[in-house]
Amino acid sequence: MTRSRAFAHRLRRYYGWYTVVFVLFVLLLALGEQLGLSQPVIGHVFLFVTIAIYAAIGVMSRTTDVSEYYVAGRRVPAMFNGMATAADWMSAASFIGLAGTLYFSGFEGLAFVTGWTGGFVLVALLLAPYLRKFGQYTIPDFLGARYQGSVARLVGLAAAVLASFVYLVAQIYGVGLITSRFVSVEFEIGLFIGLAGILVCSFLGGMRAVTWTQVAQYVILIIAYLVPVVILSYKLTGIPLPQAAYGSVLQKITVREDALFDAPSEAEVRTLYAARARDYQAKIGGLPDSLETERRALIERLNELRLGNASAREIALTERALRDLPRTPAEAEQMWARARAEALERSRPPPRHAQAHPGANAAESAVARNNFLALMFVLMVGTAALPHILMRYYTTPGVVEARRSVAWSLLFIFLLYVTAPAYAVFAKWEVYHNLVGSSISILPEWVSSWGKVGLVKIEDLNLDGILQLAELRMDTDVIVLATPEIAGLPYVVSGLVAAGGLAAALSTADGLLLTISNALSHDLYYKVVNPQASTHRRLVISKSQLLVVAVVAAWVASMRPDNILFMVGLAFSIGASAFFPALVLGIFWKRANRPGAVAGMLAGLALTLIYVVQTHPFFGGSMAHAWFDINPISAGVFGVPLGFVTIVVVSLLTAPPPREIQDLVDYVRYPELRLYPEREE
Repeated sequence: MTRSRAFAHRLRRYYGWYTVVFVLFVLLLALGEQLGLSQPVIGHVFLFVTIAIYAAIGVMSRTTDVSEYYVAGRRVPAMFNGMATAADWMSAASFIGLAGTLYFSGFEGLAFVTGWTGGFVLVALLLAPYLRKFGQYTIPDFLGARYQGSVARLVGLAAAVLASFVYLVAQIYGVGLITSRFVSVEFEIGLFIGLAGILVCSFLGGMRAVTWTQVAQYVILIIAYLVPVVILSYKLTGIPLPQAAYGSVLQKITVREDALFDAPSEAEVRTLYAARARDYQAKIGGLPDSLETERRALIERLNELRLGNASAREIALTERALRDLPRTPAEAEQMWARARAEALERSRPPPRHAQAHPGANAAESAVARNNFLALMFVLMVGTAALPHILMRYYTTPGVVEARRSVAWSLLFIFLLYVTAPAYAVFAKWEVYHNLVGSSISILPEWVSSWGKVGLVKIEDLNLDGILQLAELRMDTDVIVLATPEIAGLPYVVSGLVAAGGLAAALSTADGLLLTISNALSHDLYYKVVNPQASTHRRLVISKSQLLVVAVVAAWVASMRPDNILFMVGLAFSIGASAFFPALVLGIFWKRANRPGAVAGMLAGLALTLIYVVQTHPFFGGSMAHAWFDINPISAGVFGVPLGFVTIVVVSLLTAPPPREIQDLVDYVRYPELRLYPEREE
């Protein structure tokens, strides 16, 4: 048995025992719950035991060797690199957000499933083996070598930091969401609890520690994702195979939608929301006078309440409304526009779950179809361009192992993605069948629990005391985390799901933090600022940058910028437009040169960012400025073609790259060539 096979055999044995012990741990907690163990204790145990496991692996994997720190010594077997890549890939967006998106969007949400999985086909065919053949440590490394020097490297570095930072904020936001709910602490405190777990995993051992931690995290997250949906499948269909059984429940949902959407009470509530939207539109049209009228009315109302026999609650609510009133007409316009958009959305029936490209007419259906295709394209191309994923293929022993690890990655990712549609269908059935139509005075406890963290909101708009579907607002990110409680499963299942979501968020956050810190320390400091820096100094710089980036990302996440899935989609658009054209043409077209690559990366990235800013409400934009009604999450669909065209045109108008660069392309593309044997080390 060769040394590498013996190493792989030991790893299989270690992680096999780890899986068995974790399953026994979950069963032990389930037994404890039956014997009276309280829910807060279960939540704390799940959270802190799993973080302790990751921390222990991180400490045991500490290293001061540059190759180990940056690329795990290039000795990670294909199967385990596939598990680590899957964990790195299946972020809080996949674990927490994907089923929620399928819940609310139905068929349209399949763009995420097909886009993300299809992207790994592009990785296998176009990038992974060639980047591994090139060697080195980072994606800007390749750009700097292929496009001759620091300019392309620095542009790639800036794009890598931007895409990874947006993605990182989403992960830390997910960590805060989970810890604040299951440990009963403030959201901001939950952020920094999770941040401690992230730093312990990546600070001491770099890629080596992150890799072995991510393998452990994959085991937990896939068990956590499958257990509740398998139980739900057996409960609802009698078949513990959700991927095959959810079709019968989907048929029931279709029948329930027919009855629910046409109910008179639902129509009444949606009419009231439409009237609210018109009121907000009138307020916006009457600015600035309408803001002053609103302020005077609240002041008069507050004075009346104080002089009368009003309850303390009424006075407090009016004081809060006055305090939250916008201070300037510009603030009022932005706030009321968001409120109007929400009211308009709730005035319409939700899309039917099984309907492809829903719309009131052919034009609306065409818009839905175009957005589906645009999103699928951006997610596929973005998958093949995200630096923290591509870096993983530097860690394999060779080119063949890099290809195999992509196949393993697809298998491990497939297990979750093929289950997400079932998760959404089962959760929707529980809500439509058991929650909607209930008395608001006796709603389940989970509604209140998730309401405290702002993910579930209920408004009895027609004052009939009955919960209508339009009066229920659930955040996308709550579906997976709350489904065990929605379905009445034991609390230990909720704790397990929280541990899985935490594993998904931490694993991706580890990889992203490492990508950013390595880019700053290796590509900026070592390659540009101080090429004579010692190994010790390089690692010190990397670790210090890691700390700074982690704290800044946590601070941004504490502002709750947007839902997890949009932030992740934005990272994909940034990565796709900045990297994909330059990487693909750099590998497959010798004529691509430095001016073309730099211009292409800058043009694609700039167009993507401009489109997001002018169309997304968070940045003060509006869909009135959208091109072809494409949603801002798919902004990269414009940036990627522009990047390709710009690289080609500028490269043809300028001098071709020198002979040694064209030889480098041959070396990267053809396995038999050994022009630069040191790159294989």
